Amino acid sequence: MKHDDVCEVTCVDGVKVKRVREVINSTNTLAVSQIFKALSDDTRIKIALALSEEDELCVCDVANIVGATTATASHHLRLLRSLGLAKYRKEGKLVYYSLDDEHVRQLIQIAFAHQLEVKVDE
Repeated sequence: MKHDDVCEVTCVDGVKVKRVREVINSTNTLAVSQIFKALSDDTRIKIALALSEEDELCVCDVANIVGATTATASHHLRLLRSLGLAKYRKEGKLVYYSLDDEHVRQLIQIAFAHQLEVKVDE
């Protein structure tokens, strides 16, 4: 079976390869991959989407929105917080979460906007 999406010959542009390799080697790709790993979980992406729709939500509301227990929602929110994607504040006995900053909100919104445009190969 022939694949049209694979080079049929070896042709390397050394200048491009060197330049891009230097960029990659000078960045923290592991930290970025951890962000995407966290967002690859269906429940966590739902939580992130919910937080992108509101300035902040209490843990109980997050649990209700995503159809999880409060303990499960708290676990996912803590993971998002540990990776710098979310932050929290405590008010009395309630804990409110929000996305860490506008970059995270944009990342979530762009991902969902892109998903609407993507035609998945079958």
